[in-house]
Amino acid sequence: MKKRIPPGQIIITGFPVRTAESSLAHIDPDRWSLSITGLVDNDIIIPFKEIQSMKLSEVKSDFHCVEKWSIPDNRWKGVKIKNLFNKISIKPEARFAMVYSWGGYDSDIDLDALLHENTILAWERNGKPIEPEHGYPLRLIIPDRYAYKSVKWVVEIELMSEDTPGYWERRGYHMRADVWAQERFLTKK
Repeated sequence: MKKRIPPGQIIITGFPVRTAESSLAHIDPDRWSLSITGLVDNDIIIPFKEIQSMKLSEVKSDFHCVEKWSIPDNRWKGVKIKNLFNKISIKPEARFAMVYSWGGYDSDIDLDALLHENTILAWERNGKPIEPEHGYPLRLIIPDRYAYKSVKWVVEIELMSEDTPGYWERRGYHMRADVWAQERFLTKK
């Protein structure tokens, strides 16, 4: 039986703001869009309003930071990535994705985790729009990975054949970031 909170984590009540970007996005949801590029038959651009009109999903999950804190029982509303990807044809060699934020942050994720049942592009948390500092209008949520994989202000998902390090991974963080395996940092050999 899986424990409630991963090893090495403690439960907190707040929702700390952590970001690699130097400032917050200037959000105009009417002009926001998501691009899906790379190993797909055709690149697509989907306006935020169209994404919001897709089948609404809710995922209840805990949120885990590599800094060893966890926030239990978040209710994320948005579009599951697997439902969003029904709009595209993925090339067979696609195994990974790089997810980009508006401000240049990026994080790699294996395609299995990206297409997992609980992975969601969310615009709402606990019944309210996600605050701008937490990633509104679109935040990727991958519940069983540390939060540096849950990219804020998502503007592009690029499908790739090779695993390429993102922002924190280039700085020594683990490529996979599985919270249950405590994959926080790469080990030195």
